[in-house]
Amino acid sequence: MEHYFGELTPKLGFGLMRLPKMASGKIDMEQTKKMVDLFMDAGLTYFDTAYVYDDGESERAAKAALVDRYPRESYTLATKLCAWLGAHDEKSAKQQFYTSLERTGAGYFDYYLLHALQAGNYKTYDTYHIWDFVKEQKEKGLIRHWGFSFHATPDILDEILTNHPDAEFVQLQLNYADWENPDVTARANYEVARKHGKSIVVMEPVKGGSLAHPPEAVREIFDEENKEASYASWAIRYVASLEGIITVLSGMSNMEQMEDNLSYMKNFKPLDAKEQAAIQKAQEVINGVKSIPCTACHYCTSECPKQIPIPEIFEARNKQLLWGQLEEGRNAYAQATLNAGTAADCIACGQCESTCPQQIKVIEKLKDCAAVF
Repeated sequence: MEHYFGELTPKLGFGLMRLPKMASGKIDMEQTKKMVDLFMDAGLTYFDTAYVYDDGESERAAKAALVDRYPRESYTLATKLCAWLGAHDEKSAKQQFYTSLERTGAGYFDYYLLHALQAGNYKTYDTYHIWDFVKEQKEKGLIRHWGFSFHATPDILDEILTNHPDAEFVQLQLNYADWENPDVTARANYEVARKHGKSIVVMEPVKGGSLAHPPEAVREIFDEENKEASYASWAIRYVASLEGIITVLSGMSNMEQMEDNLSYMKNFKPLDAKEQAAIQKAQEVINGVKSIPCTACHYCTSECPKQIPIPEIFEARNKQLLWGQLEEGRNAYAQATLNAGTAADCIACGQCESTCPQQIKVIEKLKDCAAVF
């Protein structure tokens, strides 16, 4: 395999988007600190957050659990600038960078990303001159490496990388379930990035946690090959085995997930031929299941005029579609909409679809949920 940027980086990264929460809804800092300690003790170093994660609490948690407790040279920290969500002009978009520096106290960012580029927003980064802005911050020493995270089609990715060939890496949603998914185009995006010689940070390797609990037919395939391996391990090792990978981000929410991930990623070994064959069988099974590919990022809910808990509604529907749990799905839907909008309340304004990284036809899916529930 040819040498590439980031090849020596440990192949598991700690995604700080889904940190453990207390009953109050606030981040459980004591548990987060213990998770950071385990991660660092294992010799792993890559931490990923973003300006918009948890209304800024993720970046503040990075300061409290990591930056304030470890030497700056002992870890790498990534964060992101979101020019299209909540920011309405160039000045406020650029201000996110300085706010992130203040929140994290990191002094500089090892990796800085333009956040969640997709069809409806990627030109905003040109309009606001964000590409030039991050390069200026690199010249000042405030950014070590820069790139962007991406949620669109390969033709747009090719256009962006052609226009901005100095981007050092791309963050892509890659997992075995979405490898041939026409809505996510994971394989095609991976191939475009590699064609341009770009290294890749992987996000959503476990597809929002769903691949930690795959359909029964998939579990049977994996159990036959290795009954001791967790289902999440199959997903994470699959993408970590690809060429050109800097690291694979796992949004761990508790100690159990951290310990499981460390058990096979501390001394990572790529999938062998038999394991790759098992993955291929699993892909064939999943391609036959018509579930809603929501990863619960909640971008769709931030400006929903009816306050509809879209990810929770989709999760309830998937209980029925994936598992055949009809009554459990109805109960989950009732709980999710108890003090919130329902699927039938959707006014088809479209703001959810314009922000959805998975390109889900949210309005259409909500109509289905309204009919079923």
